[in-house]
Amino acid sequence: MSEAQRTSTRLLGGLLLAALGFVAGIGWHTLVAQPGRGAAAPRTVTPRVELGRGERDTIALFRRAAPSVTFITSVARRRDLFSLNVYEIPRGTGSGFVWDQNGHVVTNYHVISGSSGVQVTLADQSTWDAKLVGAAPEKDLAVLRIEAPESLLSPVAVGTSSDLEVGQQVLAIGNPFGLDQTLTTGVISALGREIESQTGQPIRGAIQTDAAINPGNSGGPLLDSGGRLIGVNTAIVSPSGAYAGIGFAIPVDTVNWVVPELITHGRIERPTLGVELASEQLMARLGLEGALIMDVYRGSGAERSGLQGTYRDRRGRVELGDVIVSVDGQTVESSLDLILLLERYRVGDRVDVGVARNGERRDVEVVLGPARR
Repeated sequence: MSEAQRTSTRLLGGLLLAALGFVAGIGWHTLVAQPGRGAAAPRTVTPRVELGRGERDTIALFRRAAPSVTFITSVARRRDLFSLNVYEIPRGTGSGFVWDQNGHVVTNYHVISGSSGVQVTLADQSTWDAKLVGAAPEKDLAVLRIEAPESLLSPVAVGTSSDLEVGQQVLAIGNPFGLDQTLTTGVISALGREIESQTGQPIRGAIQTDAAINPGNSGGPLLDSGGRLIGVNTAIVSPSGAYAGIGFAIPVDTVNWVVPELITHGRIERPTLGVELASEQLMARLGLEGALIMDVYRGSGAERSGLQGTYRDRRGRVELGDVIVSVDGQTVESSLDLILLLERYRVGDRVDVGVARNGERRDVEVVLGPARR
């Protein structure tokens, strides 16, 4: 057989094998595609049982509350080293919720802190540039505003936190790890916790929950079983930075007085007695508890009520001023206690201030005034 004949024979053999493989493939596909001829048939679907009442309630709550929850993206401006063009890059993400139909959106201060711009994405996936209206770093709260039409704004229902009970069901809606509109459930694990704000000032009365809260949930709502806002998810305790079973929320009773202040004034307008207080270091050195008055401001409620500051007598000896030990019966153990107690009042309110003066206790009524600027 010549070389040409051998080549032709090999070519024909290859074509024959290819044809046989094609036919075999069709046959195998036919067998697999036809149940009852060697292929496994789909399993019979078991009818779904009716959802339990608790499941139905949770589904209904999520459908009601989810439109109120927003996705917050903070951005930072950068300048290209070569073109010198300024551009924006995503800096971080978090959650928030619609406060009212004027376009106000509430979130954590730490979500937008240090950003050059903020964008808010609503439940319908529309994105809006946001303006910072006001911030309270000491409460880790901030208020943004977007120019969205009222038809797209679904304000959250506001509840109370003073009547919460350990063990009651709670739900968190947010955007953990950028996954928007995520629902997690749990219970209130503890009440009256204390967490630290970015300023180092404590936030008291925080709600502890085991509802999963992860990075990106910050600023989102914590809801009760009626879908009412009871807290703003703000922090977790975790060695790894991810959820470990303990999360904290700022109580809504705090949110409900801070947010109107931020909308009206852009910051918290704290009422004051009109005094300058001694530092904690000096109080510790003197071995005193309470809030020592170093100076009384002219024209203040404290001056009109006769409170006394610290001074030097004619011989140069230091005479300690009044030490504030209570406000309306609430014990004051430090200057910080006094500041936090006065947050409950407004400018113009009258409070009974208990002071220690020369070893004696006395009560003085003081009209609260605005903070000095």
